[in-house]
Amino acid sequence: MTLLSLPEHSRRWLTTAGTALVLLISGCATTLPPEPTAPTPPQAATVTPPKSLPSYRLPSDIPLSAIGTSDTSAHGVASLDAPSDLWDRIRRGFAMPDLQGELVRDREQWYATRPDYIQRMTERSSRYLFHIVEEIERRNMPMELALLPFIESAFNPQAVSSARAAGMWQFMPATGESFDLRQNVFRDDRRDVLASTRAALDYLQQLHGRFGDWHLALAAYNWGQGNVNRAITRNQRLGMPTSYTDLTMPAETRQYVPKLQAVKNIIARPEAYNATLPLIGNHPFFDTVTLQRDMDVAVISRLAGISEADFRVLNPSLKQPMVMAAGTPNILLPWDNAVIFEDNLSKHTGPLASWTAWVVPTTMSVAQAASRVGMSESELRSVNNIPPRMQVRAGSSLLVPRTDKRNGDVPGHVADNAQLSLQPEVTLARTTVRARQGENLARLARRYGVSPVSVADWNKLAVNAPLKAGQRITLLLPKRATMASSARKPVKNTASASKRKTTTAAIRKPVKAKAASASSKTRVATTIKK
Repeated sequence: MTLLSLPEHSRRWLTTAGTALVLLISGCATTLPPEPTAPTPPQAATVTPPKSLPSYRLPSDIPLSAIGTSDTSAHGVASLDAPSDLWDRIRRGFAMPDLQGELVRDREQWYATRPDYIQRMTERSSRYLFHIVEEIERRNMPMELALLPFIESAFNPQAVSSARAAGMWQFMPATGESFDLRQNVFRDDRRDVLASTRAALDYLQQLHGRFGDWHLALAAYNWGQGNVNRAITRNQRLGMPTSYTDLTMPAETRQYVPKLQAVKNIIARPEAYNATLPLIGNHPFFDTVTLQRDMDVAVISRLAGISEADFRVLNPSLKQPMVMAAGTPNILLPWDNAVIFEDNLSKHTGPLASWTAWVVPTTMSVAQAASRVGMSESELRSVNNIPPRMQVRAGSSLLVPRTDKRNGDVPGHVADNAQLSLQPEVTLARTTVRARQGENLARLARRYGVSPVSVADWNKLAVNAPLKAGQRITLLLPKRATMASSARKPVKNTASASKRKTTTAAIRKPVKAKAASASSKTRVATTIKK
């Protein structure tokens, strides 16, 4: 029998029962009834409601912990606004723990009573500070380190300490060499703005990696990592703390971090210390220009539209009137002037350099060297800083004018390793000596410590020419200081001479009895004779 064969009332009953059964089964499939929805406006997009998260119950055997209180004070929120100036940018990067104490307050007072010093120091920093801040941010280091040149050199790249530390970051010669800061007669990279900043931050990162504490890293930068390590070891053996304030160290190192903290406090709140900070924009002061050829400083300055003094302020590592592209390819110019320089250089048609380097082939006097390179002796001494009464030794590098024969750029090995080696100038005197039996010219020359070639040249003989016993040979030997005969002054006072003779005679006489007083006189006479 089919559904259609049933009577109509039976079909309606079966349809209603089936529908009810389907609704019953669908209702058992969920635990939550559907939420009523608002009628959808005409032509509105259908929004799918979010899925509800599952709920969880703890097992009944796990006790609940007591409800406690916690600190809900809001933490500092980083500002999304761009820094108003470079000082604002520096303040936002402070990350070292603050140091407290009497030494900090003492240094704050010292700086606060010298507003003119702070003004000069901060104005000087305006040329270099943006670059340092950029490098510190790139390395994710504490921004307090940007203030370290205030402590080291007052931001003077030409500063030199009594211990021969040089530059803004005050590198010692040996430490500078270990961080690839070249130091020769043509340049000193310890004064270079880019190179010294790179080396200083490398060194500080290295020290922080060793000690794990920025205050100890700064102490090691000032005092030496070996000394700080020994101070820590000493405290560890005594069961004492090993933080910066707990170590025994020299007074200079003891005040080093307090000085930095004092400067940090003044930069953070200048109005509290009656200090005025010059406006330093949050933008570069200089741009880097790469040279392809050697160039005179005078030519660079003229093409850039700046004075030579301003050029050297940004390029303080250069010692000579010429920049050697093989040694210092990158120079710094004020931001706008760098564009002017490159534009003028593209149009320049004249010579770029009037100087070059000459390596001295053999030891010679300054007069001889000047004659070789076509300069006056005084000019050669002045340009190369050669003191009087000194000879130039073989292998020395001198700055000399370019000529048709010497017109090339200075090679890299000379620009990077140039040295000036001097020795005292010796005055030679013509002397005649006699040859010994069986002696030749070479042996005679060795006997007097002179070159056989020179002796042969002086006497127009062969280098190994045989000599006859007693043969006279001319030599040029260094003069030796002798006591002038005039130093022995004759005794003009005859009475004094007679007295001295009498006293001497008395000394030679045998001493007999009752010579107590004579013995005394003998001691006095002996003293006078000495």
